[in-house]
Amino acid sequence: MIPKKILVAMSGGVDSSVAAALLKEQGHEVAGATIRTWMPGECAGRPNRSCCGLEGVEDAREVAEELGIRHWVFNFEKEFKESVMDAFAREYLAGRTPNPCILCNEHVKFELFWRRARELGFDDMATGHYARVDRDENRKAYYIGEAKDIAKDQSYVLFPLSQELLAHLHLPLGGLTKTEIRAMARQRHLKVWEKADSQEICFVPDDDYGGFILKHYLDGQNRPGVVRMKDGRVLGNHQGFFHYTRGQRRGLKIAHRERLYVLDTNPEKNEVTVGAKADTFSDRCKVGGIRWFLSPDFSSGPVCLHVKIRSLHRKTPAEIRLLSNGAAEVFFKEPQDSVTPGQAAVFYRDGRVFGGGWIEEVSHGG
Repeated sequence: MIPKKILVAMSGGVDSSVAAALLKEQGHEVAGATIRTWMPGECAGRPNRSCCGLEGVEDAREVAEELGIRHWVFNFEKEFKESVMDAFAREYLAGRTPNPCILCNEHVKFELFWRRARELGFDDMATGHYARVDRDENRKAYYIGEAKDIAKDQSYVLFPLSQELLAHLHLPLGGLTKTEIRAMARQRHLKVWEKADSQEICFVPDDDYGGFILKHYLDGQNRPGVVRMKDGRVLGNHQGFFHYTRGQRRGLKIAHRERLYVLDTNPEKNEVTVGAKADTFSDRCKVGGIRWFLSPDFSSGPVCLHVKIRSLHRKTPAEIRLLSNGAAEVFFKEPQDSVTPGQAAVFYRDGRVFGGGWIEEVSHGG
């Protein structure tokens, strides 16, 4: 192994801390950097479990001191707001449900971080994500693979990464479980070994996405509208379509003989369409903006792969048909619940991520 000069993205959590420790023990010249993404007056002073608070910066700095490595703080507030927060709000206000973690990985945590690492003279970068980076020598292409700990696997959120970045990326935790990582942190006396995982979107720590958009993008003014059944009957009112997403059950506040679920939101009419649980299932969708690590051979027709349509979704087999414009039609072997425009569809085979894109259209009904 040739020792490298590696900059580790350290959030202040146990995963990135152990990643830095392992790389140093392997003989690399390691340093750490923490990304500052919070906006003044917002989550900067909140003692939450997200990755944007001051607590994370202080924890990362202390771990770096414990490991005897240098540490920087990168101020990416402006880029984070433009590439992640603003994009998140635009998608919601367009009636789609975005995944800001993927946008952040693509534009901030990896590409922007890697650019800064190169400016500082580093050979490579690393993170504490649960995934693997490997190379298919036959195709001369790098790809992301699933982690050993499937319950923690984060390969789904890494599909937009470029080949140039993957060539310089280390993911030391891909072959470890969370239990093993906590044990390693404890053995090394790292202060964060018991620290809870971050679970919420960092800039929406209370998980109230609609409230966030209302406050920051709509001047606090709700947009009342009607709630309809899919047959057109008006059942009640809502305070803004942006408070709802496909498959949602809670928060409708409408008395009905059966449970109601959100089927669609219509920004132009400011309407929310609801129906029964069975109505939330779809047997196909269209995926655009696809990036392939390992592009399948479509010359003989459709290809069968496994598809993941949400971070916590269990992969499901599907037939993929490539369209002339580079998009794809995905035909699920079995109808899937709450296939949602704006979310990512990521394609797998044998634990390898072949590629992924963004769900654009959905065929409703099982």
